[in-house]
Amino acid sequence: MSRRRVIPGFGLSLGFTIVYLSLLILIPLAALFIKAAGVGWREWISLLGNERVLAAAKLTFGASGCAAAVSTVTGLLVTWVLVRYRFPGRRLMDAMIDLPFALPTAVAGITLTAIYAPNGWIGSHLEKLGIKAAYSPIGVFLALTFIGFPFVVRTVQPVLEDFTRETEEAAATLGAGRWTVFRKVVFPALVPALVTGFALAFARAIGEYGSVIFISGNLPYKTEILPLLIVSQLEEFNVPAASVIASGMLIVSFLLLFGINLLQRRLNVTAS
Repeated sequence: MSRRRVIPGFGLSLGFTIVYLSLLILIPLAALFIKAAGVGWREWISLLGNERVLAAAKLTFGASGCAAAVSTVTGLLVTWVLVRYRFPGRRLMDAMIDLPFALPTAVAGITLTAIYAPNGWIGSHLEKLGIKAAYSPIGVFLALTFIGFPFVVRTVQPVLEDFTRETEEAAATLGAGRWTVFRKVVFPALVPALVTGFALAFARAIGEYGSVIFISGNLPYKTEILPLLIVSQLEEFNVPAASVIASGMLIVSFLLLFGINLLQRRLNVTAS
């Protein structure tokens, strides 16, 4: 006599999973590629090789990678402070990290623009130094860092909280200094989580739209990102071109994330 399960069996669960993923992900993506395939390969190459598209792609992926890398480093530092130290206002600081999740991206874009504009609180001082933050690639980088930073903190934080202090104490008793303990004991255990946080921040930054359009200035060939270029093509009712650009963006994003996931899996195997 088979034992009754509280959760449905594999067959029913798998069927529900496939239907759910198909309705939300597979069918819409398939429709996108079918629409893009209708223009022909020559049109694909012509559209994706356009100077405006290449400039937008360079800014989008370059700024996203730089923002994710900076978020990974600063996220590790902030997580270390939140987990390892107790100080007044710690809970408030911990709650503030989730603000980019709660804020509408348009609000974040308006706020960053107001601060970093030439007449803003910070932008006015940067302007005196000859640095133009808003309406430049620097503004795009700032916006993408703002929205990607929480992913790193929330990914690394539980791993660092679960890390046993006994291992560090054992290394210290053997004569290892603080930097050696961090570099040889703590950091290797955090690398898989850091790679995951980087991947999440990078993926989030690639598709970001709302917070960037206000602070970037949206200048073609200079501060225009791929999501904005896709929207502009749709506003001109050029759906095939928008589909081709979106498909190319999706393929490159998938390949990059697939490579990062492979690296993460190897790191997990090495750590275990």
